[in-house]
Amino acid sequence: MANVLVMNVQELSVNFRSFFVLCKPRVSALIVFTAMIGMFLATPHMVPLGLLLAATIGIAMASGSAAAFNCLIEQSIDAKMARTKQRPLPSGQVNSLQTFIFATTVGCIGLSILYAFVNPLTMWLTLGTFVGYAVIYTVFLKPATPLNIVIGGASGAMPPILGWAAVTNSISPESLILFMIIFAWTPPHFWSLALYRRHEYAKAGVPMLPVTHGEAFTLLHILLYTIILVTISILPFTLGMSHLIYLVSVIMLDAIFMAYVIALYRNYSHELSRRTFRYSILYLTLLFLSLLLDHYWAVSF
Repeated sequence: MANVLVMNVQELSVNFRSFFVLCKPRVSALIVFTAMIGMFLATPHMVPLGLLLAATIGIAMASGSAAAFNCLIEQSIDAKMARTKQRPLPSGQVNSLQTFIFATTVGCIGLSILYAFVNPLTMWLTLGTFVGYAVIYTVFLKPATPLNIVIGGASGAMPPILGWAAVTNSISPESLILFMIIFAWTPPHFWSLALYRRHEYAKAGVPMLPVTHGEAFTLLHILLYTIILVTISILPFTLGMSHLIYLVSVIMLDAIFMAYVIALYRNYSHELSRRTFRYSILYLTLLFLSLLLDHYWAVSF
């Protein structure tokens, strides 16, 4: 009896880990983080704890659900790529029906929390973001066009707007600036990954830019989009949304990002492309943190 109980506990533990991995926790964590920053920037005061928790949990569950649906739809592609073949679906840890039930349940609960405890606007915006990523990007854009990241990046750029709407029940110009920063950041971020993984994408039949247009063309567009990103990243200061802490921080972050991208453009290597991809994640994290610090420093004075 004791052995059976231990086996059941171990099986539950394995299943929990598998479903957790389906939610792409690292990606979801960045989504939730930028949404939370949007909440804090939307008010000069602290966000009420109940609202903060409800919005964070609701957005996190919707994000995890969208990621699980993405894994469900792309399981045949994931099975062909070294980076993703160990995910729960291609490795057989869970099946398609289990994933569908899990993703649907988690998504419905998350949206219900947003509707009941936050506001309907945030729920509808989150639902639109879900459809944009899980359906429009995953089903239609990713397998059809090398511009999949550019167009589909709109869904990934939505979290600050969701956070802002959760607090103010509105969409403001400030939240749109945060949206624009992530929207411009997405192409150089993903194309840096796609460059050193392009043979895997080609094997899986995914028309990423390095596969369809080659290395030189992709490097040029990474450079161009990074210039756009640097320009947009200054807007919070020039439009009075932030102050000196953010300005100093973003100048340093932009300078490092540009150094990576220029070095990559001049002398490509897989290792440098990998380092650029990793820095891009740190870049966005620190940029939003500096906005938060600047915001509450200004409020305190």
